Amino acid sequence: MRIILAGGGTGGHLTPLVAVARKIREKVPEVEFCFIGPKGKLEDDIMGQENIPIRNIQTGKLRRYFSFRNILDFFKIPLGIVKSMWLLLVLMPDAIFSKGGYASFPVVVAGWLYRIPILIHESDSNPGLANSMLGKFSSRVAVSYMEAEKYFPAAQVVLTGNPLRDNINKGSVEKARQFLGFTESRKIIFVWGGSQGAKNINDKIVRLLPRLLHKYQVVHQVGENNFEEVSRMAGELGYKVGHDGYFAAPFFKEELIDILAAADLVISRAGSTSIAEIAANKKPAIIIPLETSASDHQRMNAYSLARIGGCVVMEENNMGEHMLLEKIDEIMDNETLRNNLSANIGTFYHPDAAEKIADGILGMIKE
Repeated sequence: MRIILAGGGTGGHLTPLVAVARKIREKVPEVEFCFIGPKGKLEDDIMGQENIPIRNIQTGKLRRYFSFRNILDFFKIPLGIVKSMWLLLVLMPDAIFSKGGYASFPVVVAGWLYRIPILIHESDSNPGLANSMLGKFSSRVAVSYMEAEKYFPAAQVVLTGNPLRDNINKGSVEKARQFLGFTESRKIIFVWGGSQGAKNINDKIVRLLPRLLHKYQVVHQVGENNFEEVSRMAGELGYKVGHDGYFAAPFFKEELIDILAAADLVISRAGSTSIAEIAANKKPAIIIPLETSASDHQRMNAYSLARIGGCVVMEENNMGEHMLLEKIDEIMDNETLRNNLSANIGTFYHPDAAEKIADGILGMIKE
């Protein structure tokens, strides 16, 4: 049995592929996987850790707004479809599991042309342009939010939640403190800008370090392209990364599980995978949606969670440093509020999501 994994571009589009692949391997140990998607360090790292072969294709992003990059990307899409058709002809898979998004568009279209069974996963409450189109080419669609069901044919859609690694909520607080060099005497804030970081959030947090570190400890994922700038800014304020209760890194891999276990508060973007991993650990969270996210999906994700009292949402365009610090203190100083946020966000966790999707993929193959 051979299954193609399609997606990429961000960690949030890659880790669910891995979670489902692991679950399928438990059920069918002899299964073979191959990842088809754009070339990137993140893709190489994450798939390499799972010993999943990689085949790269051209991918063009579909934007709903004017951009000169649309012209170049327009030509990348058909090139990606042709390359995908060749790869699928050579590999002859039994099924395709797509995380959706522009990175998987050529693979799904090529798979549809070959009539290969396809399951796509829509992780956001409001599907982007790519997934809205890909739903028409797919045999089955799994969604993370109930609000997303209406965008796909009722006969093919099922609510599964977001597939996560089985150990995502089994981290060790002690291991995290040892790794970070943190003490037990001060609470921990985890600032998490996703796999690519979040420059605006990074800048505000670094400028707040003098007021944060006398009371808390801060662990900060800054993104691959932002680490040098963050280190420089912190140094100008007299703080060295890895000292004085401040630990920053471009990207956390397996240690993320322990960091989430140790965090007393998470400050995060509203990517669906990040939200699901916070929910799995029942952590109080301040969610700051990315203003420029496709179809405004991050804001819709955030407010969908806020409606059940699962997080505090702050809008990036009117969030000052003082306002952010005030909200941090309000949550950290109020145990009842933290407990309520923890309990409510926990209801968003679907521990059987990967299992349901794995069963759906295997079911398509047997049909």
